[in-house]
Amino acid sequence: MTATEARPRQALDPADLDRIDRYWRAANYLSVGQIFLVDNPLLREPLRPEHIKPRLLGHWGTVPGLNFLYAHLSHQANKRGTEMMWIVGPGHGGPATVATAWLDGTYTDIYPDVTQDAEGMRKLFRQFSFPGGVPSHNAPEVPGSIHEGGELGYSLAHAHGAAFDNPGLVVATVIGDGEAETGPLAASWQSHRFSNPARDGAVLPILHLNGYKIANPSLLARIPEQELLSLLEGNGYRPHVVSADDPETAHARMADALGSALDEIADIQHNARESGRVSGARWPMLVLRSPKGWTGPHEVGGLPVEGTWRSHQIPLAAVRDDPEQMRALESWMHSYRPGELFDSSGAPLPEVCAPLPAPERRLSASPHANGGLLLKDLRLPDIRQYAVQVPEPGTEHHQATRVLGGYIRDVIRANPRTFRMMGPDETTSNKLDTAFEAGGRAWAAERLPTDEYLDPDGRVMEVLSEHLCQGWLEGYLLTGRHGLFNSYEAFVHIVDSMFNQHAKWLKVTRDLPWRRPISSLNYLLSSHVWQQDHNGFTHQDPGFLNHVLNKVPEIIRMYLPPDTNSALVTTDQCLRMRDTINVVVAGKHPALSFLSMDRAQAHLARGAGIWEWASTDDGAEPDVVLACAGDAPTRETLAAAALVREHLPELRVRVVNVVDLMRLTAAHPHGMSDRQFDALFTAHKPVIFAFHGYPSLIHRLTYRRNGHENLHVRGYKEEGTTTTPFDMLMLNDLDRFHLVMDVIDHLPGLGVRAAHLRQRMQDERMRCRAHTRVYGEDPPDIRDWTWG
Repeated sequence: MTATEARPRQALDPADLDRIDRYWRAANYLSVGQIFLVDNPLLREPLRPEHIKPRLLGHWGTVPGLNFLYAHLSHQANKRGTEMMWIVGPGHGGPATVATAWLDGTYTDIYPDVTQDAEGMRKLFRQFSFPGGVPSHNAPEVPGSIHEGGELGYSLAHAHGAAFDNPGLVVATVIGDGEAETGPLAASWQSHRFSNPARDGAVLPILHLNGYKIANPSLLARIPEQELLSLLEGNGYRPHVVSADDPETAHARMADALGSALDEIADIQHNARESGRVSGARWPMLVLRSPKGWTGPHEVGGLPVEGTWRSHQIPLAAVRDDPEQMRALESWMHSYRPGELFDSSGAPLPEVCAPLPAPERRLSASPHANGGLLLKDLRLPDIRQYAVQVPEPGTEHHQATRVLGGYIRDVIRANPRTFRMMGPDETTSNKLDTAFEAGGRAWAAERLPTDEYLDPDGRVMEVLSEHLCQGWLEGYLLTGRHGLFNSYEAFVHIVDSMFNQHAKWLKVTRDLPWRRPISSLNYLLSSHVWQQDHNGFTHQDPGFLNHVLNKVPEIIRMYLPPDTNSALVTTDQCLRMRDTINVVVAGKHPALSFLSMDRAQAHLARGAGIWEWASTDDGAEPDVVLACAGDAPTRETLAAAALVREHLPELRVRVVNVVDLMRLTAAHPHGMSDRQFDALFTAHKPVIFAFHGYPSLIHRLTYRRNGHENLHVRGYKEEGTTTTPFDMLMLNDLDRFHLVMDVIDHLPGLGVRAAHLRQRMQDERMRCRAHTRVYGEDPPDIRDWTWG
């Protein structure tokens, strides 16, 4: 099966031309109405100021080109029976996607009160960019959308993510002038080199050049055509250029170019699926040149509008108060000849909807654009078979991510078409390379004998662009599949803004009953701040956790597993979740294990708990609480507890470990109650909290808790370099000796009595630092420390 069927090339006959043109005119009419009108949708009476919205919001410039493309894509999907979805990159194409979904009938199916008649049209117009209505972007509220386009640069990456493992799907992807200038989009042109035409669907990029962005010319529209073609050909494409100004000739040219492109896709897929040869394909793409604001006002107030940047937003900005602009709007809307488009009730005429495919094939109704409809649970292996043995807490070393790699390998094997792992060339560095045993790295470009794990059917996707990894994974998840993104902790910040967009998408879709839950976006962050080996200050930043905390609590989870078994059970839980964004931070180096599998599962269920075996409070009220979150802080906390036990045996010390950070705040759906918090941390005793990240995050989570004034957090304070793990901890006062000093400093009455011990702790810090300067490594008693 190919994504589209090749058909003999035929010129567009006059009947088809008329149907496509009617659909295009109807979509344009509806788009203009959405921007301007609150009433009188069919212009059955002369326009008056009260028919115009008091605040004109939205964008016109890109819309007619989008409507033009949608009409032709629908025509081809109807003609060929192609399963197709579209992704709209231009940021403010909302009027087009809403208009086409309403014409298709999909909008009314989902929102029954917005009927396909005059009253429904009035509601459609009124709701657009109106309080309580729908946004001006291609937002989650719009059926057929997986890509809002509010932030530019990601349409092509999303499209490829949607096409992976969807062999019968064509993803038509419109790339606007502005988006074509972004770094992520520039890298995305290479995404097809990771696609297997024998197994994956096809992406049809459509570069829509209308000449301008908000206020400036667009770069790719101004370079010589031969340079543009050379650029696109160099990226591995066969471009088909359509210059559209006169609609009558433009329709015929677009129909021919689009038909040819779909034929080429069919040929590529057929050849790959017959021969098994998957590399070297030159994929088709379209370049549509059309005037910005096409079919809109030619000029306003003596200034040119159509074909210029002035048509980007509202061509007639003073229409409510200026009679001349009012007449211009009325003339503009009548130019689409609505009497040929809608019947007396306001419903689209049959001739208008003739280009549309069957309802299940309509672009606005694609189930892939509501991926939760297609989502199936992962088949997950029994996590216990990967458990490491922990005969006694803190005596054995294991590598959390190395063990996780075996688990992920078997997740891939059990779900060969619904799970992928993405990462920016760091899978091996993060010690997850055991996953390659299940299929290797996806790669459809040239291979050499010296290459390792390159596989056209690979399930691990690596490219040195965090933007592409995130975009691919988002597209994959939004169309009903599962995945994991592994990254160096410091550089996941590159996708901060993409994380924002996905989080906002999830927040909105939770309030849309027709949007079905999708698999969670899972980040696994390693090569973290506390052990860098080859790298230094630039690679030391745990601040992604702070960024994540800015989002609404319902959709975020942050986990800091203290050891290997905890990392296993946490990752297993994240892969089972829906409609959340999960962040797991796990070290890649050998580290002490503290919890058996049973204890790790119970600890994750609690989210935070007392480690009795490390505590000396014996069930009584402690004198001090030593709390920790993260693998390195947990080790240092336990080492500090051992020192306190040895030198201050009279103190009652409680050790509390936090694996689920969101348990600390009552504002989160599964945050612990105040009573639970007080029982765990006390309401009046000093709490010395050793934290993986910036100390401010713990204060943000707990500032409303009882005893917050007694909470003293140690964490990363922007001190770093290329140095040893323990020296790194000392640079940030997170080492065991400083934690003991904190106990002495914050426990009333202890300062004078324990002055000798405090001085000894300072001396130990100086000893350790001096050792690193002489030998280039941590002292053996620090490096080889174990509990007990």
